[in-house]
Amino acid sequence: MIPWLDDRIEFPPPERALHEPNGLLAAGGDLSPERLLAAYRRGIFPWYSAGQPLLWWSPDPRMVLIPEEFRMPRSLAKRLRRRDYEVRADIAFAAVIAGCAQPRGDGGGTWITEEMQAAYRGLHALGHVHSVETWIGGELAGGLYGVAIGRAFFGESMFTRAPDASKIALAHLVHQLRRWGFGMIDCQMNTAHLARFGAREIPRAAFSRQLAELVNYPQPSSVPWRFDDDLFAGSCSIDVDTLR
Repeated sequence: MIPWLDDRIEFPPPERALHEPNGLLAAGGDLSPERLLAAYRRGIFPWYSAGQPLLWWSPDPRMVLIPEEFRMPRSLAKRLRRRDYEVRADIAFAAVIAGCAQPRGDGGGTWITEEMQAAYRGLHALGHVHSVETWIGGELAGGLYGVAIGRAFFGESMFTRAPDASKIALAHLVHQLRRWGFGMIDCQMNTAHLARFGAREIPRAAFSRQLAELVNYPQPSSVPWRFDDDLFAGSCSIDVDTLR
């Protein structure tokens, strides 16, 4: 059994989460900014489908991407050298989260409900949630969004409308976060896609220890985010690691 959250912004310890389904910790509550920020600070995130109660998760192990461990596929490095795109941050957040909410090609639905979109738009307005956007030919071609607290970034979702658009946004995000001193990008669940870029699983206990330190750092960047123009200035700045 899992607890049902009441009006108090209080979560059970993550180690009490179920083993099956992996990480299910609590249900109920709301998506207020106060509750969402309290959840992320402890490594807890909401994930549920339309028609379900609000469900809160903290899986074990946890998928993370350490900025220094990012692996650049050769194909993406070649794409970055073409310079036929522009990467911006926090310019079109509503469009990014709406793009992420579109059903995938497998015919499934989406967990990014209208309620979720509204909640994260509110957090974006408060400066806690950010979008990274790839623009091609003046059009939004793809991007991602996530929550930033201290020097931890919690990746939520990505979308693409053109080849490599979301990967371009991810590469720029990782390199900028590395410059800003971020220690970890939370990827939540294991996916083969993110593993290709160097993401790996760590025990939830280790994740929680690192997170407890990172979230207490002051935010090292201004709001809205602005990325450096020279992240990939010159081909020698792109570290390519052959994927295995």
